[in-house]
Amino acid sequence: MKTVGLYGGSFNPVHIGHLIVASYIAQWTETDEVWLMLSPLNPFKTLDPELIPAQQREDMLRLAVEQNDILSICDEQLDMPMPSYTIDTLDALSATHPDISFRCIIGSDSWLGFTGWKDWQRIINEYGVIIYPRPGYPIDEHSLPDGVIIANAPGIDISSTFIRNAIAAGKDVNYFVPSAVYRYIRSNNLYIK
Repeated sequence: MKTVGLYGGSFNPVHIGHLIVASYIAQWTETDEVWLMLSPLNPFKTLDPELIPAQQREDMLRLAVEQNDILSICDEQLDMPMPSYTIDTLDALSATHPDISFRCIIGSDSWLGFTGWKDWQRIINEYGVIIYPRPGYPIDEHSLPDGVIIANAPGIDISSTFIRNAIAAGKDVNYFVPSAVYRYIRSNNLYIK
């Protein structure tokens, strides 16, 4: 059975930090692929005024992973009621792809609030969780329950907020996002205030 890591996020925009984590997990853990799952509306970020339309974020994700054998995008949540919940997406994907074993990928910052997620215990028990390190959010590996592992992916202290602010300030972020994504951002005048 193939194992796929499901890496959700707003990806507003996708940047090299996301792709490094996804690539590391796909190659250095027990997953065969990682699907980057676009969250149209994160339940914890329902009032984000800087969130651009989901279609543009999906376009950038497609550009970021095109011609990649181990990274793909998952647009399952785009057709689900909003806000969307990870457990509902995992259940829907498992029903659609019974030959795939899914794992939830989250940052260590999200792990610290994981008990606030809908059906968090089911996510651990039925799917499993892969945690990647985020600066300032250390995790004690020995405190983790069965079904949860740490992937020591190399971290880059970069965020989508940093990218948006840099673009708004007129900075060149070509080395912070894939070149095709940067061209898309510029041609669509995204994140300019």
